[in-house]
Amino acid sequence: MKEYVDYILNKTYELLNIDSPTGYTLRAVNYLKDEFIKMGYEPVITTKGGLFVDLGGNGNGLLIEAHLDTLGAIVSEILPNGHLKVSSLGGLNANNIECENCRIYTHFDNIYEGVAQLGNPSIHVNKDYNDTLRKFDNIEIILDEVVKSKEDVLKLNINNGDIVCFDPRVKITDSGYIKSRFLDDKYSCGILLGLAKYLNDHNITLNRHISLHFTVYEEVGHGASASVPADTNEILSVDMGCVGNGLVCDEQMVSICAKDSAGPYNYQMVDKLIHLAKENDLNYAIDVYPYYSSDAQMAVRSGHDVKHALIGPGVYASHGYERSHRDGALNTLKLLIAYVKE
Repeated sequence: MKEYVDYILNKTYELLNIDSPTGYTLRAVNYLKDEFIKMGYEPVITTKGGLFVDLGGNGNGLLIEAHLDTLGAIVSEILPNGHLKVSSLGGLNANNIECENCRIYTHFDNIYEGVAQLGNPSIHVNKDYNDTLRKFDNIEIILDEVVKSKEDVLKLNINNGDIVCFDPRVKITDSGYIKSRFLDDKYSCGILLGLAKYLNDHNITLNRHISLHFTVYEEVGHGASASVPADTNEILSVDMGCVGNGLVCDEQMVSICAKDSAGPYNYQMVDKLIHLAKENDLNYAIDVYPYYSSDAQMAVRSGHDVKHALIGPGVYASHGYERSHRDGALNTLKLLIAYVKE
């Protein structure tokens, strides 16, 4: 399986370096579309902007989902001094963007660079620097352009509504760790690419109809509310596994979520996943996530009459500078292969 984990890490690395916050995902979707075409599949971009891939098979449908959209920001105000105020896209936390480099994409095909800073950020000038609560009211984007006023910024064709994307800072270590912003959920997207490649390479006969859906609005809560095939009776979300106090999961495990903040997952699906993980001697955890919801939960809440479950590789420091391990991808991939072979 080493070659498939290597493939997953390589494709995840490439995906992470394509900016794709909620509302600005087309380039990343096109990247995935091209990768599936190379494997011989016929991916389709949905009206909503996600990517749907039919893997084949007959019988009751299993829809496997991961989300391609990430956290980001949008310009909400140009200040008189030429700095930018932003509004978050998804659950971006102001504490996690201070001093981070970013790119601003305008509606006129310009791309500018900048950095997020606290207003009045010099500790030699600002006596309240240490005690200031970081929030979007006082975090500003400083453009790497010579601008002194709002008028200077407008001359660059920068306007309210422009997208702000933060540098992922991707690094893969010799010890097998992958560190980056936005492993949630591009690591899972890479894993689903690996699953499709494995099934294709080994010409696996599928005993049920299996499809993949890469959603693009998960971070704002309606990613999987549509594009569910009529024959679907199970939805399996592949998203980051939570790592933190009170949870079992670590970065080398596949996490099986029994319940999140939206409620419990389907008992029969969770039970099957647990038994498959145990039978295949996988490194796995069963956890209850306190502050989390998934595409599978959104599909159920939108009225789809399906069973639903959630698994994923353990990811440390979610919504910050995240870290996982190649073994997390390996265990998740093996569990997916076991499940689709049932």
